[in-house]
Amino acid sequence: MREECAWTVLLLGGASGVGKTSISYRLAQHYGVALTEVDDFQVVLEGMTTPEQYPVLHYWRTHFDEARAMDDDAQLDFFIRYAEVMSRALTLVIGNHIETHTPIILEGDFILPSLATQPEYAGFAAGGQVRAVFLHEEKPQIRRNFLLRDGIDQPERAHISYLLSRWLGDRARELGLPVVPARPWETVLQRVIATVDGTIIRR
Repeated sequence: MREECAWTVLLLGGASGVGKTSISYRLAQHYGVALTEVDDFQVVLEGMTTPEQYPVLHYWRTHFDEARAMDDDAQLDFFIRYAEVMSRALTLVIGNHIETHTPIILEGDFILPSLATQPEYAGFAAGGQVRAVFLHEEKPQIRRNFLLRDGIDQPERAHISYLLSRWLGDRARELGLPVVPARPWETVLQRVIATVDGTIIRR
């Protein structure tokens, strides 16, 4: 039986490796709505633009060595700039779903907390139709998640992902948006649903 949604667009954000994708499919099933991964928009935008039009979208391909050499602060700054470009595209998608009253879950690394707090999307008033939840995970578990998913240990990637997870969590809290710890994993789906629905559940 489909769970009636009190929202039109649900944004599920968080850094890479925190478990968003696994949760997103189960959330979509719970609410009986469509799910779109923001990674798909990333592929489309990179494929349909040039480095001259959107340098940040193509930076890793055109400046690989420089990108690899970025320190923590530079990586975080790059993430924010990339996500801001993605937000422009996502604003159009969100506006379309508000206009058509078609519920959807958008899941991805490049969802900024500020995207969930806009008064309007592509000319359509938000009107409380957009909600967001951000997942957070600790560094050791992110590293284990990468190892399980990709089959190789990636300590540097896990470190950057943790810094992004922490930054996203801090920004979300500043804007009054919920941040849900991914652990304990056995209850994370129920806790995310309870957060979205505005109820209280013990961890």
